[in-house]
Amino acid sequence: MSLATLGRLTLPLAAAALAAACGGGGSSSLAFVPSTAAPAPAPATPPAAGPATPSDPALPQLTAAVGAALQGDCTSLSSFSFANTTITSVTTAAAGTLKVAGKDIPAHCVVTGKMFERVSPVDGQTYSVGFQMRLPLAWNGRYLYQGNGGTDGVVSNATGAVGSGGPLTNALYNGFAVISSDAGHSSAQNPLFGLDPEARIDYGYGAVRKLTPMAKALIKAAYGKGPDRSYVGGSSNGGRHAMVTASRLPAEYDGVLANSPGFSLPKAAAAQLYSAQQFRKVATDETDLSTGFTLTERKLVAQKINDRCDALDGVKDGLVQDVEACRAAFNLFRDVPTCVGARDGTCLTGAQKSAIDAMYYGPVNSRGEQLYATQPYDPGLVGSSWASWKFTSSVGAARDPVAVGIIFQVPPDASIVNNSRAFAFNYNFDLDFPKLFATSTLYTENAWSFMTPPNPTKLDTLRDRGAKMIVVQGVSDGVFSIDDTKRWYDELNAENKGKAARFVRFFRVPGMNHSSGGVSTDQYDALDALVKWVEQGVVPDRIVATARGTGNAGGVNSELPSDWAADRTRPLCPYPLVARYNGSGDSEKAENFSCK
Repeated sequence: MSLATLGRLTLPLAAAALAAACGGGGSSSLAFVPSTAAPAPAPATPPAAGPATPSDPALPQLTAAVGAALQGDCTSLSSFSFANTTITSVTTAAAGTLKVAGKDIPAHCVVTGKMFERVSPVDGQTYSVGFQMRLPLAWNGRYLYQGNGGTDGVVSNATGAVGSGGPLTNALYNGFAVISSDAGHSSAQNPLFGLDPEARIDYGYGAVRKLTPMAKALIKAAYGKGPDRSYVGGSSNGGRHAMVTASRLPAEYDGVLANSPGFSLPKAAAAQLYSAQQFRKVATDETDLSTGFTLTERKLVAQKINDRCDALDGVKDGLVQDVEACRAAFNLFRDVPTCVGARDGTCLTGAQKSAIDAMYYGPVNSRGEQLYATQPYDPGLVGSSWASWKFTSSVGAARDPVAVGIIFQVPPDASIVNNSRAFAFNYNFDLDFPKLFATSTLYTENAWSFMTPPNPTKLDTLRDRGAKMIVVQGVSDGVFSIDDTKRWYDELNAENKGKAARFVRFFRVPGMNHSSGGVSTDQYDALDALVKWVEQGVVPDRIVATARGTGNAGGVNSELPSDWAADRTRPLCPYPLVARYNGSGDSEKAENFSCK
C-alpha cells in the first residue's frame, strides 16, 4: 500500500525573485510536537456569486458601507500626521492611470510613506514598514488591507485583487481605499532580513498590526470619517497575512479573503525541500529536477487520474470535482503502467512511483512521523506553476531553501543564499526541521509563532462580531497543501460544533495551481461574494468561476484543453459540497451543476 494511500485512510537577484515569489495550519504551539496523524479526511463584469441563502440570524448582521467624497484634494493629505509615520509623497492618479482588464480605474490619491524606521542592532541595516495607499476621489466607504506575496519586500500597487487568475476587476476599481506594504523590509534586504528579529516579526504579523490604525486614520483625514467596513485579503503569503490577521486582529476587520493561503508556511517551505529530495532520486540530471517527472509523464498520470475520477461528479469534462471520492478511486501504483524497459512517457518506473507518492504524502522524519500534510492527486499537476514550485522553487536561491534557512530557522544561516540546492538536498528532517520551532536569547519568537495564526480554530471574536471569511484554494496548488487547509477547516468546524459555515466558507478549485492557472476555471470574484455576505447577509452557497479561454479580457490561460468552451463556467462549492452535473443541459455552463 502506498504512503499516500495510508495517509488518506546572488543576493540582489535572489532578493528580486523572492519579492515576486508567492509563498503553508495546525496548532500554533511554540514547542515542536511532531504530528503523527494524517489530515482529516463577461469581460466587462466579473463572475458573480451564485444563488445564496440568507445569513444565519443567530449572528449579528453588519450594516452596509456608505460612501463619501474626498474632502479637498489629494495634496491636502501631505499634512497628515501619525505617530512613527513619515509621508514621502502624495500624488493624484488620473482616471486610466491604472487599468484592470482594459478598464480605467477611476481617479484617486496615491500616498506613500514609511513607519517605524530604525537601524538594526543585529545587522546594521535600516528597516521600516514601507506602504502605498490609494484613496478614490469617490470612495465607497470600505477599506482593504492588501496582503502581498512571497517574502514581501516590495510595495506592490495598492489595487486589491479579488482573488483569482486574470481578474476582471479589483477593490480600487470598485471604490475601496487600499493599502499595500513591503512588510517591513526592502527587496534589497531579501532574504537576509531574516537575520533581524524584529524584521522577522514585521514580516509575519507586525507590519499589519502597525499599519492598520494608521491606514484608518488616513482614511478619516481624507473623507471626514473612518471606514464603515474593513477587509483584509491576499493570495499565497498574502492569504497567510489575511488568516493571521483574522486571529490577531479580529476586531479590526469585518471580512477576510484568503486565496491559496500559506498559513503553515514554515512547514510548507520545508516540505518543498522534501519534494526536491524525492525528485533528485529519479532525475536524470539533478540540476534539472523535472527530468525526474517530465511533462509527458505528468500528462500520463493526469490522464489516468481522469480515467478513474473525472466522471465521479456526473460528467467527463477534464475536471475532478469529487476530490474525496478520487482518493479511493485512484491508485498511482495500480493505475499507471510500470516501465519494464526504458522510460518512454507511457509508464513510470517503480522508483518514480515511490518518489512521487512520497512527495504527495509529504515529509516524514526517521520515526515516520508526518511533518506537514498530504496532497490529493489531481489532473492539475500538468500545470506549469505546479512544475515550477516542485522542480525550481524547491532548490532555488530565491525561494524555499533561503526562506527555511534564513528567515524561519533559529539560528539563521546566511550562507544558504549561495548554496541553496545543496541545502535543500541535504536538509535533515530529524535535525533541521525542529529549528523552525526553536528560539534563542536573540530570536525569542520562533517561525511557527510569528508566521502562523495563533489558535487558528478559535475565531470566536471574529464570528461573534458578524465578520466573515472566505478561503479559496486550487486542488493542484504546487506549494501549499489543500489537505492542510481542509484539516484546518475540519478542526474549525469541530470547534464550532459543526456550524463553521455560518461565518467561514472554504472553496476548492479543481485543477487550479497556486493562486491561478492549471487546467481550471480560475477566474472568480471572491471579494464581491465576501462583501455581499458581510454587508447584506447573502451567504455564498456557490461562486461562479470562468475558464480564461480565447478572448478573455483578464488574460488567456494557455493551459486549457482545446475541447473546452472558451468561456466555460463552473460553480465553486463550499467544502464539503461538490459541483455535480444535473444530468441535462450544456455541461459547459455552471447553471447545469449543483453543489451537493
